[in-house]
Amino acid sequence: MSDMTSQDPGRPGTATGPPGRHARHGDHEFQEQPAPPAAAGPQGADADLVAELAELKDRVAELENLWRRALADADNMRKRHAREIGRAQEEERARVARELLPVLDNLDRALEHADTDPGAIIEGVHAVRDQAADLLSRLGFPRRDDLGARFDPARHDAVGARQDATAQPGTVVEVVQPAYGDGERQLRPALVVVAKGD
Repeated sequence: MSDMTSQDPGRPGTATGPPGRHARHGDHEFQEQPAPPAAAGPQGADADLVAELAELKDRVAELENLWRRALADADNMRKRHAREIGRAQEEERARVARELLPVLDNLDRALEHADTDPGAIIEGVHAVRDQAADLLSRLGFPRRDDLGARFDPARHDAVGARQDATAQPGTVVEVVQPAYGDGERQLRPALVVVAKGD
């Protein structure tokens, strides 16, 4: 009697052998599937995560260090610039003060002659005025002559208006207080009286 479990390899439906194991249950034969390969153990995955986390922490610490250095450099630069600006301002104030000293010297000399020669006071005041005007001019703020100029609200402040047959309406016929400087370097506008029309 032949073995009923053996099959002809040439017949359809005949099992050709492993990869799986053959088993029989009642009248049915089936092939067992091989077990899947075992997954990598959790200890290996944990070790990779720990290493990656340590690397990230090192990178964060490095970036924080760079950030603190950048802040320190910026603060040092700000303080250095503040010192340089302060030093430049002090030097400029000292330069202007030195320029004013001769003006004060001339005033002192004029006052010394006040009792003996009143005329010397007038002459001294004129000299001091001219010296002060020259100082302002050298500083970039020359005294401006606006007599006869067309009234300009950016350069003039009108304190009055009057009829003047010799002047064009809207022109300056009197300078009450002169201006110094011009444009963006104007120290102050001139106080003027303007000719009005008929």
